[in-house]
Amino acid sequence: MSNSSSLNEFLLLPFADTRELQLLHFSLFLGIYLAALLGNGLIITAVACDHRLHTPMYFFLLNLSLLDLGSISTTVPKSMANSLWDTRAISYSGCAAQVFFSFFLFAAEFYLLTVMAYDRFVAICRPLHYGTLMDSRACVQMAAAAWASGFLYALLHTANTFSIPLCQGNTVDQFFCEIPQILKLSCSDSYLREVGLLVASVCLVFGCFIFIVLSYVQIVTAVLRIPSEQGRHKAFSMCLPHLAVVSLFISTGLFAYLKPPSISSPALDLVVAVLYSVVPPAVNPLIYSMRNKELKEALKKLIQLVPVQQL
Repeated sequence: MSNSSSLNEFLLLPFADTRELQLLHFSLFLGIYLAALLGNGLIITAVACDHRLHTPMYFFLLNLSLLDLGSISTTVPKSMANSLWDTRAISYSGCAAQVFFSFFLFAAEFYLLTVMAYDRFVAICRPLHYGTLMDSRACVQMAAAAWASGFLYALLHTANTFSIPLCQGNTVDQFFCEIPQILKLSCSDSYLREVGLLVASVCLVFGCFIFIVLSYVQIVTAVLRIPSEQGRHKAFSMCLPHLAVVSLFISTGLFAYLKPPSISSPALDLVVAVLYSVVPPAVNPLIYSMRNKELKEALKKLIQLVPVQQL
């Protein structure tokens, strides 16, 4: 028996036991990580450098790419290093840092996606007031509120989680440290405090989800009233990438935390964790660039500019 004060490290769940499969896991995660770095990095650079993309929609997209880079960098490099060096260990402070940054970045991303839904709502349903409601000051304030909210929630949850006595060993049944897995190591009823905070967070997330749904109900209603087919197509093209990202983010997260205990297993939990923590940051740049003509042109110009500068 041990408590949290005597713990120096935690043991993470490995992806494989054999050396060959560990190296395969390292290679796959390296490819996904590099793809996420390249895709999000290109979007950040394109939005920052192209003055035509200095609009609220692309400002929020830049923030989303920053959050995606942070979230995948919080979990994947450590998992890759453990597979490469055939170890499962993560330090106590490293585990606490993973919990904080994971919660911070995931929460901030969800709040930002809610803000982006509001931006699409104003652009389509209140176009005459768009310049007033979504001016530069309002956009900065909304983005800052998303980052600050995520930070405060992460600080609260991390401090509360790691103040709970832990005496059920130090094995975390996941490839990175997350709050539900840490709570399984608790040996007292004090974990109910964190459960209460998680319930409050779920209620807040549900409120944001309802706001997004109601926004898109009004958006679809407004788009269907547009007389020209070209206008309807343009409006839907503005919303589909955001809707796809929101659907991917919410569906994988809900399945991870609300799936029935009867189908839960370490292997399934591992796969689901990859789906909600690793796949979205790598796929989001592709989703946003596929149907966005302005962004594709900016990215093409940026890619063509690199060889010229090298010469």
